[in-house]
Amino acid sequence: MHTLELGGRPLVLLAQKAAWLPASRTLLIADAHIGKAVSFRALGVPVPRGTTSDTLARLAGLVEQMAARRVIFLGDLLHSARAHAPSTLGALARWRSAHASLDLVLVRGNHDDRAGDPPASLQFEVVDEPFAADGFALCHHPHPREGAYVLAGHLHPCVTLGGRARDRLRLPCFHFGARVGVLPAFGSFTGMHPIERVPGDRTFVVADDGVTELPT
Repeated sequence: MHTLELGGRPLVLLAQKAAWLPASRTLLIADAHIGKAVSFRALGVPVPRGTTSDTLARLAGLVEQMAARRVIFLGDLLHSARAHAPSTLGALARWRSAHASLDLVLVRGNHDDRAGDPPASLQFEVVDEPFAADGFALCHHPHPREGAYVLAGHLHPCVTLGGRARDRLRLPCFHFGARVGVLPAFGSFTGMHPIERVPGDRTFVVADDGVTELPT
């Protein structure tokens, strides 16, 4: 993990592609896209199975490791309306039952608009962006807001690194500009999109179970 200050407030970057607000013991999760695989299979696209189980298992491990009191999802919890399939919602319900005392907040993203809110039985607090927490403005879309530093998702950021043998490697990353920071996508079945870095930006790649800052 790596701790940095944004606007004078601490944020901990975790190698599991999540962030931690220590003051309130809150995990930040961007772009879980639960049910994406079942959504693709419903359209006849053959994709791997088990991605929802893997995403939820990694989240359970993080909650336990950090002794979290709250999880805030920065949009795109469910991938589409097809993610309301019984198998997907059943897995999510079992995860919720195992973490019944955990406060859950969903900041609606563009996929949530199409998928609809999670079932009321899962006991999410569902809000529109921005959502204020620990001095940050928590959003899905990475747009500046007045009065607070924005933490967001949506972009699934990554960087491409090259080696001496002309090999290239794409790695997920955290990307922080002057007023907006973007978390990597947490879900096990999500794409990645290269970011454009400008002078003054800070970028942290996730690799080998660690978080490493790239030179500016």
